[in-house]
Amino acid sequence: MSARPDAFAASVYPREAVTGVILAGGRGARMGGVDKGLVEVAGRPMVEHVLAAVERQAGAVAINANRSTERYARYGHPVIADRMDGFQGPLAGMASALAAAATEFVLVVPCDSPLVDASLGPRLHAALLRHGADVAVAHDGERMHPVFVLLRRAARAGLDDFLARGERKIDRWFAKEKTAVVDFSDLPDMFLNVNREEDRSRLEARLQARPEARPDEETGNERRAASAAGAPRTRRPPVIGFAGYRGSGKTTLATGVVRALTEAGVRVSAVKHAHHAFDVDQPGKDSYELRQAGAVQTLVGSRDRWALVTEVGAAREPTLDELVDRLDFESVDIVLVEGFKHAEVPKIAVRREEDAPFVDDPFVVAVAIPGAAGGEASGAPAVSRLDLDRPDLVARFIVERFLTRTP
Repeated sequence: MSARPDAFAASVYPREAVTGVILAGGRGARMGGVDKGLVEVAGRPMVEHVLAAVERQAGAVAINANRSTERYARYGHPVIADRMDGFQGPLAGMASALAAAATEFVLVVPCDSPLVDASLGPRLHAALLRHGADVAVAHDGERMHPVFVLLRRAARAGLDDFLARGERKIDRWFAKEKTAVVDFSDLPDMFLNVNREEDRSRLEARLQARPEARPDEETGNERRAASAAGAPRTRRPPVIGFAGYRGSGKTTLATGVVRALTEAGVRVSAVKHAHHAFDVDQPGKDSYELRQAGAVQTLVGSRDRWALVTEVGAAREPTLDELVDRLDFESVDIVLVEGFKHAEVPKIAVRREEDAPFVDDPFVVAVAIPGAAGGEASGAPAVSRLDLDRPDLVARFIVERFLTRTP
């Protein structure tokens, strides 16, 4: 992404209220007792890869380590040792982090997962607020990853009591706390970790095999074929919808947001749902005649653009996921959707008036209302209020909430 670093200065995510803590206090037994945070992957110690992501989403950073403390201290952040002797596991590291932190939230990540995504903290925080929870933990769609977690500092007392009773099972502690489980199935690579030498070699090979082709050098079909063959695929961009009743102004808002994002250097793809039959070609044009003659797919290309028209006939209407998968992920930073109100994607609900009916949808993350001055929307706890007449501010909210930035 090429967005200007100052394009969206303010943040909905309270970065300064978060301490990021990297857990590097384990024995590394499965790697022969080495300090895993200092094991190199792609030419750098793993802790450096993790630090690069954590520093962008935390106002303060610390490293939880029980050895190599002088080496870790060179990174310029406090090094916190476990308050319990004997390598008692990740909960001991979390307890020490909560005791040392001066911020309201503590973001915990492991040192042996070099692909930590910069959206981790904001997405965990959003779920923490939405559910009124004290713990928000990541889930990859198949299993929970308990060391990718955001904690309220208020959880410290419960954790200290849990450890004092001799308990060490992290999932048992989560069960005792008010815990929100957050879906990160769109970022499965984030959870790749290094426990053995073969894991390190495999991860390095995966990083080196990441496709760097430009959009005009690789087609969507080639990417899908490579993915089916087991090759890594470019990450799916965030998908955000605009929902609202007819006449609410969602098209006007979406258009303004696309313009603001584009001016900031963000590459936007737009997906629009049509309730009736539509045509993108004109009678009399050669491409129209070819399609009318029975061509199932018609591809029209020029020096400025190309378009693929596919006939679906009496087949079922394609889902949003199926349509998004047709996009060229390498040339898109974010996908904005109008319509598809039942799709399970984050949405901004658009209301022309404060007391207009609220879109009853658990995926609504914000409400756009004329003249909104921030805070929470009525009828929608933990949902942000945005000004419908300020698409630039809505665009800023989208970037800070959903878009992973690259340095």
